[in-house]
Amino acid sequence: MSTQVSTEVGREQAAPGVPVATPSPADRRDPAVLPRRAELARSVEVLRLLADPTRLAVLALLDGTELSVTAIAHAVDRPVPAVSQHLAKLRAGRLVTTRRDGTTVHYTQANEHVAALVANVLHHAEHTLYDVPPHHR
Repeated sequence: MSTQVSTEVGREQAAPGVPVATPSPADRRDPAVLPRRAELARSVEVLRLLADPTRLAVLALLDGTELSVTAIAHAVDRPVPAVSQHLAKLRAGRLVTTRRDGTTVHYTQANEHVAALVANVLHHAEHTLYDVPPHHR
């Protein structure tokens, strides 16, 4: 069995027959170019953060707005300490950002990519559950 070895710095090794390169932005549209291992690993971390119902609900709630931990806890009907722990994980994963106003910390989605990711996963779930998904009504 032969091992594919790269002499290019920064280029990752791949299984035989699987093209892996350092993609440019234009290459991103080419399905034959795989994402880098670091990008795949980080993506899996993000998906793991989204795989919790409370965290996903919090991110959906924060779409286009900012709220305090107390307001979020009330909206998702969970205890403040539990929501605070979830927000800490989302913050560490760079899915939310904060703004301090005196003693109150306000949370919001980190960027438009987080908003799109949350909306898309929820819309996809609706498509698997309903003949006519609520977002199409």
